[in-house]
Amino acid sequence: MSDYHDDLRLAHVLADAADATTMERFKALDLKVETKPDMTPVSEADKAAEELIRGHLQRARPRDAILGEEYGVEGTGPRRWVVDPIDGTKNYVRGVPVWATLISLMEAGEGGYRPVVGVVSAPALGRRWWAAKGAGAFTGRSLTSASRLHVSKVEHIRDASFAYSSLTGWEAQGRLDGFMDLTRAVWRTRGYGDFWPYMMVAEGSVDICAEPELSLWDMAAPAIVVQEAGGSFTGLDGRDGPHSGNAAASNGLLHHELLGYLNQRY
Repeated sequence: MSDYHDDLRLAHVLADAADATTMERFKALDLKVETKPDMTPVSEADKAAEELIRGHLQRARPRDAILGEEYGVEGTGPRRWVVDPIDGTKNYVRGVPVWATLISLMEAGEGGYRPVVGVVSAPALGRRWWAAKGAGAFTGRSLTSASRLHVSKVEHIRDASFAYSSLTGWEAQGRLDGFMDLTRAVWRTRGYGDFWPYMMVAEGSVDICAEPELSLWDMAAPAIVVQEAGGSFTGLDGRDGPHSGNAAASNGLLHHELLGYLNQRY
């Protein structure tokens, strides 16, 4: 972890600050919510958390670029912090505790930017997960109080637990039939949604998950957590990493079959 230890510590500090901001406004009766041009909601807490994270980064890593869901990209260079202040805003504004702040550091390399640090912090669930390149993935209350994550060893799709967010988007991509075939082939399905299925893949409590439409800030942090836990994280096209606009994650053993169903090869 020596190469990214300081960056990971900083990401935890950023998550601590964001958690305090988001929890202060969670379930507030006077929470202000607006609708963005893409017709998705954004709350005052989303904006406040991203502003806070950006401010910390500008002081602590002034040479690094920042990409956030609410305020776009700022800066250039080989290192870029990618931030989703509240992944699961629809849950947040309705008082559902399944939401998280996603913070990732990406570095430029062969084939483009790759996540090297990721923190997923879900304060309303009392959970946090993190990873750094080559150092493994962990969950716990702090860097010094943590358990290492490992994906499951399930080898057969008929024994797999499959998690997803919703049915929305699969039909528009012409993948609904494959998605439905997959739900019939597996042992169990659950629509946990947003960041949580990826963290459960990393923990080994879920074996496969997928979403048809995502942005980079939705995927950068979960991608490295899943990969450092021993799993696979690709686009539905099989491209490694968080750059395909959609995602498929698994314990690795089931990845070929997962992509096969979603691309209707089965």
